[in-house]
Amino acid sequence: MTHPTVHAAFAASAARTPEAEFLCVEPVTATSYGIEAGSIRWREAVAEVDRLREAYARAGYGHGHRVGLLLENRPAFLYHWFALNALGVSVVPINAEMRAAELAYLIGHSGIELAVSLPQRADDLRAAAQREGATLDVMQASDPEVPPARSSAPRAHEPVGPHTECALLYTSGTTGRPKGCMLGNEYFIRAGEWYAGLDGVCEVRRDRERIITPLPLNHVNAMAFSTMVILVAGGCLIQLDRFHPKSWLHSVRETGATIVHYLGVMPAMLLAAPASPSDREHAVRWAFGAGVDRRNHGVFEERFGFPLVEAWAMTETGAAACVMANHEPRHIGTSCFGRPEDFVELRLVDEAGTDVPVGTPGELLVRSAGPDPRRYFFSGYLKDEAATQEAWADGWFHTGDMVRRESDGSLCFVDRKKNVIRRSGENISAVEVESVLNQHPAVKSSAVAATPDAVRGDEVLACIVLHEAVGVDARSAMALSIVAHALDQLAYYKAPGYVAFVDALPLTASQKIQRGELRVLAQGLPGQVHCIDTRGLKKRQG
Repeated sequence: MTHPTVHAAFAASAARTPEAEFLCVEPVTATSYGIEAGSIRWREAVAEVDRLREAYARAGYGHGHRVGLLLENRPAFLYHWFALNALGVSVVPINAEMRAAELAYLIGHSGIELAVSLPQRADDLRAAAQREGATLDVMQASDPEVPPARSSAPRAHEPVGPHTECALLYTSGTTGRPKGCMLGNEYFIRAGEWYAGLDGVCEVRRDRERIITPLPLNHVNAMAFSTMVILVAGGCLIQLDRFHPKSWLHSVRETGATIVHYLGVMPAMLLAAPASPSDREHAVRWAFGAGVDRRNHGVFEERFGFPLVEAWAMTETGAAACVMANHEPRHIGTSCFGRPEDFVELRLVDEAGTDVPVGTPGELLVRSAGPDPRRYFFSGYLKDEAATQEAWADGWFHTGDMVRRESDGSLCFVDRKKNVIRRSGENISAVEVESVLNQHPAVKSSAVAATPDAVRGDEVLACIVLHEAVGVDARSAMALSIVAHALDQLAYYKAPGYVAFVDALPLTASQKIQRGELRVLAQGLPGQVHCIDTRGLKKRQG
């Protein structure tokens, strides 16, 4: 591994190409954020990172501290991350869509004592900390000084290096609240080096690529892949505020992007626009992503003239077990995500843990090849050793994804075994949503599942049992009240897009929700008279 820390990788590329573009803030993003459009050179970024590093050091922050970042996809996120990383401070990215209950949980669970926030969310963070009974300082990214650290650095006398925690990312699991994935420097460096070393369809040219992504920096794809390959291999990062279907291709064209990042929902939206001769007027060589609809895969490539290269990874695995279809044949239109490389071992197993034959779906189990099966994986779930051990049962990481192996060794994604709803690339824990819905005074019990959505992949459907039944005329008003309650507590995308009023939930003999039956039920509920469509209420804040 060539760099011990993320900051070291950043500094090395900056020293090699100080006058080259590091970041490109394109006009749509600049307007959305109210910041200046244009290029930021590596030396300019170094100056800002160094200034912040000194400010954090003066304030007493050091090895083992954690600091929250609620800065969306702004350049400030990267500056604060790199500055803190140089001191051994782990960053906790905070989704700007989070509401009261989510913020309170994250603050209490992560133990952050400082959050760097957008001005309009600072009071929300303070209120959430008070609700949790936690002490939290909140500063803005532009503040010249950092509030003094409230505690000494827990690992002040240990050297900062590859195993130092770099970030704590929260991911929705199969049960309960989101889990905090502890990710070390080596996790991030490995992601960048793996990406930089791609070949076949996905060659990366040192110091020449311009990577554009609309994906959020609080997720692994943007934080650990697109950002880290630029830090390792040089080039320019074009970090969009989010995906804008109407202006995306123009942004790609005007910024000279050579590699794009996508989620499955994006090709569908772009194909919905009328075809134009200018669709192929761009410099894009290939795209990195996952989840493209099989029906759209070939159609998109033919129209826009570049390959959508499917890959598989998780927050827990990073690049340690990444599989990518960067070699032909890519089996376009089959949900194929390639064949595994030598650095990863995998199995496909049935419910009994027995390996399944070719052509039969099984749960994907992965580990690093060699003497250390957990090399470059996440370090564990914060404050949940039992969940960490369960995920690593029998020495294999259990992904919860159902995958099929074809006769040529190619792997095809089939479905998710675990109870996670994936809406527009966001993983949503059904249990987390249910815990909020059950707090509504009219709700006796609830059960949440995915229902198909033509644009977003999945949509959240909530089956609701009320304390007192309401008439047909009152159902819409009740559904609106329940969703409004959810929107107060959760990010907008987690709120129910459908509310179905039912007499009873499908339960097991031990009174647990029968998830399999619920999933089947959720497929056919939209459109029925007792199922209210509330998708129109789910709007991004601000």
